[in-house]
Amino acid sequence: MARKPRLYVEGCAQHIVQRGNNRYACFYADADYAFYLQQLKGASEKYNVDVYAFVLMTNHVHLLVTPSCEFGVSRMMQSVGRNYVRYINVTYQQTGTLWEGRFKSSIVDSENYLLTVYRYIELNPVRANMVRLPGEYAWSSYRHNAMGIHIALINEHENYLKLGDTESSRLVNYRSLFDSEIAKNSVDEIRKCLNKEWIIGSEKFKRQIESAKGRKVNDVNWGGDRKSKQFKSSALTP
Repeated sequence: MARKPRLYVEGCAQHIVQRGNNRYACFYADADYAFYLQQLKGASEKYNVDVYAFVLMTNHVHLLVTPSCEFGVSRMMQSVGRNYVRYINVTYQQTGTLWEGRFKSSIVDSENYLLTVYRYIELNPVRANMVRLPGEYAWSSYRHNAMGIHIALINEHENYLKLGDTESSRLVNYRSLFDSEIAKNSVDEIRKCLNKEWIIGSEKFKRQIESAKGRKVNDVNWGGDRKSKQFKSSALTP
């Protein structure tokens, strides 16, 4: 069955993940991470996509962004993907597929979930037991958002700016968000919505989007092979 077109809502943030094929590594050295971020900065500027948070893990990438037009994210990710694959193939004399199909994306209810998604993304290395604290990981936006180490790629969302009237107060208040863990049910909800490409938000927000777009969101009955065990299992998941 054909894929449903990606949901685009003007002014709404999107949580994006792209994984290495078969969960294999897509970054091998510091130069690889740096090259990816360079390409992401160029493509985000070219296609007018604001990037608020990111983490580059060994075998996948998380981004929190807002595009200015419907196809901005897709064009940005295609551009980064092509250039990065070419770079990897030349650098490591590889061939074949690097990414696991197309990226996944989830619309984010900024008023209720945005800062939680920031934390979810930047805490990935901690949850993976790669570091003890998020600031110890070099390849995430935490150093910009929490420590004041400028990263040219990063834009600052209006909800982030509301954390304080000055940069120093924002940094202090942002760091304080990490004093407690994200509740497990929130982590599970973010993962589920991202994997199924559902909206992460309040019921009121979802109804507003359905009304504005004239289509049902978070519909478990769309896409996939309905005869497959995998589809039936996912459709029955509460």
